[in-house]
Amino acid sequence: MNRGTWYALAAYTVWGVLPIFWKWLHHLPALEIVAHRMIWSFVFLALVLTMRQEWQALWRAARHRRVILAFLATALLLTANWLVYVWAVNAGHIVETSLGYFINPLVNVLLGVIFLRERLRAGQWAAIAVAAAGVLYLTVSYGALPWIALALAFTFGFYGLLKKATPLTSLQGLTLETSVLFVPTLLYLGLLGWTGTGSFGAGSWRTDLLLILAGVMTTGPLLLFAAAARRVPLSMMGVLQYIAPTLQFLIGVLLYHEPFTPVRLVGFCLIWIALLIYSVEGVMAHRRPAAVAGGA
Repeated sequence: MNRGTWYALAAYTVWGVLPIFWKWLHHLPALEIVAHRMIWSFVFLALVLTMRQEWQALWRAARHRRVILAFLATALLLTANWLVYVWAVNAGHIVETSLGYFINPLVNVLLGVIFLRERLRAGQWAAIAVAAAGVLYLTVSYGALPWIALALAFTFGFYGLLKKATPLTSLQGLTLETSVLFVPTLLYLGLLGWTGTGSFGAGSWRTDLLLILAGVMTTGPLLLFAAAARRVPLSMMGVLQYIAPTLQFLIGVLLYHEPFTPVRLVGFCLIWIALLIYSVEGVMAHRRPAAVAGGA
């Protein structure tokens, strides 16, 4: 394997084991954890941009009101995604969070059809139909929508959709997203400290260290992913992306013993079949033009 593949494996592995990290902070409110994640992510991203001397490109983009509004929207979507994810993990719903990231690629395809007028091949439509059947089955079986999974999939899907129209790299974009919410987030944490309800600096060095490391656990995989994306074909990245939700699923079931009933298994199997159809169809679609070119 080349270096890019190792970078991708490392990034998706870290994302996959993140539930264990958030469980170490289960005694804190999810909103406080996410606030610290936002603050410390900005701090570490700012250090990385300084070392890479990329601030100039960020300032050029930030001068445009339309860009700031776009990144404010993506920042709010990212915050909502983080908040649902951290809360769900610490409330014992890791398996359902994994479902959200399993169906996210299919949600991305659906959003592309709706908002970008992209045309789908028959195999892609089949994958979406099977995934929809899986979600419907889980809804009917449990008497309620799997809202955690859908919230994660759609907030991240819309996040990616808006990011397509922005001029910055993923590293620069996340820096701008965390910066536009830096002041209100800092004020919120300051209010917690002033009222004596905040956890940072309250006596537990372990908690303080974990909250600071939340920034590293956010920015580290992002840097690895960015390095991998430049070196690894998109088709391979599309397959490797399932490492993260697979690890989350296994952690939820095997490590934290979350219930995984036969009913839930059927719903998940439909989602996995949909992803298999989607992945195989994508590989075949990429090979077809190459075969035609070779024959010519």
